[in-house]
Amino acid sequence: MSTETANTDESNESGAAQRNRRKVREGIVTSVAMDKTAVVSVTERVRHPRYFKTVQRTKKLYAHDAASDARPGDRVRVMETRPISKTKRWRLIEIVERAR
Repeated sequence: MSTETANTDESNESGAAQRNRRKVREGIVTSVAMDKTAVVSVTERVRHPRYFKTVQRTKKLYAHDAASDARPGDRVRVMETRPISKTKRWRLIEIVERAR
């Protein structure tokens, strides 16, 4: 039995092993002052560990916007990617909703 499990483990590690899924976040564009970069504010609601109250946490993500078509106020979807620059680790996938 141990030889069978070893063989299946090796087969999973060789070609069948799948890469981890990349993180996808949705947020609001706050700035497009840089070239081909959009600053996206992502807000998440978490429960406080001691007081159990829901708290909002906002994180600024620097996203690569190759076409530079995002505008401040747009709701966008970004995906985690390899480091593009010193601070950019996200890529703009789509504009979900345009700013009014």
